[in-house]
Amino acid sequence: MWFGIVTIFPEMFSALNSGVTSRAQKEKIIQLQCFNPRDFTTDRHQSVDDNPYGGGPGMVMMPEPLQAAIQAANDAAPVPPTVIFLSPQGRQFDQKAAERLAEMKSVVMIAGRYEGIDERIIESEVDEEWSIGDFILTGGELAAMVMIDAASRLLPGVVGDDQSVATDSLTSGLLKYPQYTRPEIFAGLPVPPVLMSGHHAEIRRWRLKMSLGRTWMRRPDLLAKLKLSKEEQALLDEFIDDIG
Repeated sequence: MWFGIVTIFPEMFSALNSGVTSRAQKEKIIQLQCFNPRDFTTDRHQSVDDNPYGGGPGMVMMPEPLQAAIQAANDAAPVPPTVIFLSPQGRQFDQKAAERLAEMKSVVMIAGRYEGIDERIIESEVDEEWSIGDFILTGGELAAMVMIDAASRLLPGVVGDDQSVATDSLTSGLLKYPQYTRPEIFAGLPVPPVLMSGHHAEIRRWRLKMSLGRTWMRRPDLLAKLKLSKEEQALLDEFIDDIG
């Protein structure tokens, strides 16, 4: 999977040179290439922003160098890319969106700065707008890295154990069950006996029950979107009875 990132701060993406995304790049499962609008300016100051028409605070990214950088990214993509603008006005990025993103072969991500980018770039160059949450960042770079990380780990070979990805929180629409490792007792708290039993059917049942219960307690909005099976409803009812 190829990612082209349009950004005036390409050095920020060195954060992806660690962990599984680093390994994914070394094994060429993913490729990252940055395109700096400053490289496409014509003035000696390499200006990429200007005052907004109509007045107001802050600066707006100028369309000419931004468009040139986007076109360079489009030309470098191995197949025609989907162009994404990271924006607080975009659709909410979630696990389903990460799965869809991971199916794309080439993506260009535009990381805006300042008060935003010239609207004509959005109208003429952008296919989709995405947001990672209802809050404001100083730029789109961190949002782009979040999306790249979320999509990359879904690609075969990036995470060592594919089953780990399949059982992640939100993959099934539920939050993940609690996890434990050695020692058996820590701070006076024991590991739940069922996990020590070796009884796989009971472990599966306990984990599903905990996932349902946690989602009911912490993210009822997610639970409301699901149609529970008879077993799932029974386990949720049992969880609710257990906690009184």
